[in-house]
Amino acid sequence: MRTTTTIPIEIEQAQALKVLMNHIYELNKGVRHMVLFTCNKKYSEITIQRLESQGIPYLLQPAGRQNLNVYFGRRECLEAIRLIVTRPLNQLTPEEDFILGTMLGYDLCAQCERYCKRKNGCKGSCDGHCINKN
Repeated sequence: MRTTTTIPIEIEQAQALKVLMNHIYELNKGVRHMVLFTCNKKYSEITIQRLESQGIPYLLQPAGRQNLNVYFGRRECLEAIRLIVTRPLNQLTPEEDFILGTMLGYDLCAQCERYCKRKNGCKGSCDGHCINKN
């Protein structure tokens, strides 16, 4: 017999808020200039209230039926995001995906590798299309 475990909503909400608060802390300390926070839509109101109470600019983008992508950070970054991310993330071109990942502060070498794989149409192994790792 298979059992499933459900996380009580209070714990789930506390975990989401903990992640959000860590992102806000890093933003305020200058560790990052922009953040992408994905949460369940049921936490959108509390997320928006927290960002607005701290005067942090943000953009919202639906992410499926139940989730919401919340971009927040420096205004100039958000203006670029507004121009680049005009559709769901899985529909971005390899170039748009690369720019977004780089703006979010993801590992540059990993972003380069991801870009090459997406651009070359690689699924898993590139079979010689990508540079061999040393």
